[in-house]
Amino acid sequence: MRSNNPVLNRLDETGRVEARVLGSRDVEPMTVDDVVVRTVGLLVVTGATAAVSWVVIPDVAWLGAALAGSALASIALVLVISLRGITNPVPIVGYAVLQGLLLGVASRAFEQVYPGIVVQAVAGTFGVFLGMAALYRARVIRATPRLARLVIGTLLGIAVLSVVNLVSYLISGRPGLEVYSVSGDVGWLPYVFSVVAIIAGAFSFILDFDLVERSVRDGRPRRYAWLSAFGLLTGLVFLYWQLLRLLSYLRR
Repeated sequence: MRSNNPVLNRLDETGRVEARVLGSRDVEPMTVDDVVVRTVGLLVVTGATAAVSWVVIPDVAWLGAALAGSALASIALVLVISLRGITNPVPIVGYAVLQGLLLGVASRAFEQVYPGIVVQAVAGTFGVFLGMAALYRARVIRATPRLARLVIGTLLGIAVLSVVNLVSYLISGRPGLEVYSVSGDVGWLPYVFSVVAIIAGAFSFILDFDLVERSVRDGRPRRYAWLSAFGLLTGLVFLYWQLLRLLSYLRR
């Protein structure tokens, strides 16, 4: 079974082979605690950077270009780390720093228009994450092949539609499926798109939990815990953005 998350897909494909190759050597296997500690560490880095950028970075004319640059750099890092299966913590921590920079400034812009929205989005993100973890732990929801196909297909569709929508917005100035401003009218399509994205993002954690669990069971090397933590961080960031956008729609 494959996860919807390309980072953890890479873990599933390459980690099993490496575990077999190194199986006879004295290599310390990764544990769930390793993944938890690294995920929490990356979240702390992201949150601390977001707090600093919220306070330090001023509202200036070139801020939009800086945010676009950091967003593109974050996307580039995601592609490089996931496609090459990088387990070195340096680029992974670098991604957390860039995301913190972007989240801090963008979140402040939303907070200035809709007071309290950031706390709501953060609480919603971790609430969904912990809720899906509890459901997975209790085996209420299982990572079946059918669920995997549904979630993967939905997220791939969301990714393609998001890119098309962005290109259309840059050309025509009309937002379409996603609204990029912090204020203004919102039609019914952005609501539906955000809700579908949130549901798909929530169920993606089930697939990711299952893949991490199987990675531990297969005895993959401990350094792969960094890649697992990175994959979970990308899922949390995606969910936060979707919730922040939906909450802003509801409060307009």
